[in-house]
Amino acid sequence: MSEFKNVTVVKQANVYFDGKVNSRTIILADGSKKTLGFMQPGEYTFHTADPEWMEILAGELEVCLPASDWQTVKGGEAFNVPANSQFTMKIKIPTDYCCSFLK
Repeated sequence: MSEFKNVTVVKQANVYFDGKVNSRTIILADGSKKTLGFMQPGEYTFHTADPEWMEILAGELEVCLPASDWQTVKGGEAFNVPANSQFTMKIKIPTDYCCSFLK
């Protein structure tokens, strides 16, 4: 899906790691939440409560998920993040993403 219709956009930006990772939250008509964001090169560790589906729209990164080895993910690919976990991403080139929070 290249666009979302009938959404609410939270105006306040989500800014992490001294501004190197930024996103905006959107809320779909069914109440589900997503973030649309952009990451500059660097290494970042995140913690999650809910499971996530991370779609890489453009760019390239390496991700280390719980109980897994590092894997390369490029634009057009995606990965699942388990609930209540920590994961690390090494952003190789500026990367555009969409994160869906699953319940």
